[in-house]
Amino acid sequence: LLAPGGTRIDDNDKTKMTHHCVFFAEEDHDAIRNYAQVFNKLIRRYKYLEKAFEDEIKKLLLFLKAFSETEQTKLAMLSGILLANGTLPATILTSLFTDNIVKEGIAASFAVKLFKAWMAEKDANSVTSALRKANLDKRLLELFPANRQNVDHFAKYFTEAGLKELSDFLRVQQSLGTRKELQKELQERLSQECPIKEMVLYVKEEMKRNELPEPAVIGLLWTCVMNAVEWNKKEELVAEQALKHLKQYAPLLAVFSTQGQSELILLQKVQEYCYDNIHFMKAFQKIVVLFYKGKSICLSKAHVAAGKVKSSLSFSIAFILQSRSMSRMSAVSAVWVGFCPNRKLGL
Repeated sequence: LLAPGGTRIDDNDKTKMTHHCVFFAEEDHDAIRNYAQVFNKLIRRYKYLEKAFEDEIKKLLLFLKAFSETEQTKLAMLSGILLANGTLPATILTSLFTDNIVKEGIAASFAVKLFKAWMAEKDANSVTSALRKANLDKRLLELFPANRQNVDHFAKYFTEAGLKELSDFLRVQQSLGTRKELQKELQERLSQECPIKEMVLYVKEEMKRNELPEPAVIGLLWTCVMNAVEWNKKEELVAEQALKHLKQYAPLLAVFSTQGQSELILLQKVQEYCYDNIHFMKAFQKIVVLFYKGKSICLSKAHVAAGKVKSSLSFSIAFILQSRSMSRMSAVSAVWVGFCPNRKLGL
């Protein structure tokens, strides 16, 4: 179809074109699927055609400008169906990031039609899984010109096109990337023992800039704080070390645990950490008391967030604050099971 440089060999002369071509098919999903099945059967029978076919499709996507809008639509539908049945790998989509088709809006328009055909064959999970495997999940914004490469524009464009699942997917991927960067920076600041006030300001700025919710940040903060120390391997010493360390950073955690959901997540993180690290078993009760006194958690609010408000809650809180002996830890654990019925502390 294409001569060197991306020009049409047939020069749009229909007398030079075969009628057994996808471009002469009806613009209908079932009709295009018949052509996809032909390619699929041929490649299954003659495996040596697989690489050549992939290279040819990549070349066609590089020079989409050579085709009319109708031809682009049919080619997008064919590509989407072939991607869905595994005849083509998702790496062919890298051809859509070429500047000349991105600037004219061809890349985004083609991608929408391709993804629609793909999802008509499979589902959104199939598409997102393939994008992750091809390391394209973080490159979707490159379908748009540089001045429009933002999540809001992508979400609006794809949602209006009926692909809200991909809009949501990109938002999640961007959020995960942002959290990883935030965690990396926090760990660096903790290792340098930066003042808590500076860290609070930094985290608040990042939350505002990236629209991060408080419940997402508190779990990340707990992980960073606990990873900032090389813990003593002796069980009798690690509890004291943990309390000393957490007492220093309790004010930081308190700033970002003002919501019931945030407090519940913090409590869950404490339980999971103590459960997964056996040396911290005896420190669990003391950590909860420390956070309660430091206003990092308010158990009544956390219970409300869990949707499990109990009349005996005030007694439970008082009991946690008063109990000091390990013999009463079973009762404390029972209160904790009210928060997380699926996980037991094992005490």
